[in-house]
Amino acid sequence: MVQGFSREPGTHGPVTTPSPAGIRKITWWAAAIAVGGFLFGFDTGVVSGALLYIRDDFGLNSFQQGSVVSVLLIGSVIGAMGAGKLADRWGRRRLLGVAGGVFLAGTAVAVFATGYGMLLTARIVLGLAVGTASALVPVYLSEISPTEIRGRLLTMNQLMITVGILVAYLVNLVFADGGDWRAMFACGAVPALVLVVAAAWFLPESPQWQIEHGRAAEARDVIASVSDPATADRIVERVQRRITDDRAKRPASGNGSGSGSGSGRGLWAPDFRPALVLGLTLAAVQQFGGINTIIYYAPTIIEQTGLSASNSIFYSVAIGAINLLMTLVAIKLVDRVGRRPMVLVSLAVMAVSVFLLGLAFVADFSSGLTLLFMVVYIAAFAGGLGPVFWTLIGEIFPPSVRAEGSSASTAVNWVSNFIVSLAFLPLANVLGQGETFWIFAGICALAFVFVSRFLPETRGRGPEEIERDLDHRFGRDPNPPKTARVP
Repeated sequence: MVQGFSREPGTHGPVTTPSPAGIRKITWWAAAIAVGGFLFGFDTGVVSGALLYIRDDFGLNSFQQGSVVSVLLIGSVIGAMGAGKLADRWGRRRLLGVAGGVFLAGTAVAVFATGYGMLLTARIVLGLAVGTASALVPVYLSEISPTEIRGRLLTMNQLMITVGILVAYLVNLVFADGGDWRAMFACGAVPALVLVVAAAWFLPESPQWQIEHGRAAEARDVIASVSDPATADRIVERVQRRITDDRAKRPASGNGSGSGSGSGRGLWAPDFRPALVLGLTLAAVQQFGGINTIIYYAPTIIEQTGLSASNSIFYSVAIGAINLLMTLVAIKLVDRVGRRPMVLVSLAVMAVSVFLLGLAFVADFSSGLTLLFMVVYIAAFAGGLGPVFWTLIGEIFPPSVRAEGSSASTAVNWVSNFIVSLAFLPLANVLGQGETFWIFAGICALAFVFVSRFLPETRGRGPEEIERDLDHRFGRDPNPPKTARVP
């Protein structure tokens, strides 16, 4: 944990791993905290079905309908931007509990909304919770994960996001006949309550945060509960050295709190900049590659192939199932194959399939081929870039700026989501739908080149090794890192 069960930098000795009982305990912690990812997925998915009935009950025009969907993204940006500093100040566990409470409050407002204004307020509040959780879950998972299973645990976040989306679609399907959109929203209170209870009573605080705030003895107790006292002592000592080194790299304009958490300017310090550039770029690429245009507008796209899209919720469930299946595949592969090859293969297949999807519209291919290209594209995203992005932002940032880096990357991800979702239909009307998909194909191709040049492999590596490799790839260190490959 705290990326601590890893080789010492520059050594090739055996890895000290937790006991099997310790691994089980850490996995339970990870599953509980990943409920934050579930809330992320649930609330982005549930509105698609609820809106079909809200628009009639409240008499919403097209602008109002669009704002009910998109205002969540604005709230999410705000939540994600503030999450890093608050997590460094309050602690990861406490802030995740607060996010669950905010989600409960937003859900209550949505369920009892009496009009458009109240519903819009509810969606903003829900967005704040979703943004906070999406930025913080990868940080917490990274800081409790042994190196050998870190990828698997970090990918659990994306798994829970896809489960949340699928559950939201199924909830919509259950309540569709009665048009009970309030019940659709109300179901989100259950996982929110689970997160609040887990954060309040069952989950430990991140040992990384405890050590940074002078609570090394508490951190040692948490680590020792899943390993042994000697291992805990070594990990605490190593993290303390790392924190001291990272603080020395921060510019004097930091916040001066002495806690090891700095201002945003600290994140831009030269030693941290390669990780930040990589994190922000991957965050933008994940959205500008076009995935949410497929997710949000799949029924519209399917309808234009000549097939009926009257049952849009049914199509959403099918897409959600593909998303979930391929995310499970990614979890199996991420600690075996590695992050870098999975992202490269994902981007390559996404580029080809979305190009062919565009060609299908331009050349008027059969509906079967069009649907095939769409399914391959979604599978490629869900089996690579989708989950591995959340793994990487929990790994590429040095521990002392991990919360800030994850916060900034997640905020860019939400901003990019908002821009792409807002621009897709107008762009498709001007250029044509097929030509718009070609733009996404071009972005995926450029991203492939960027990743092949700048993304290091993080599997089985500690923070020092990852930072050294990043420095080399960004030209800050002419000597390639001499580290052993993990079998």
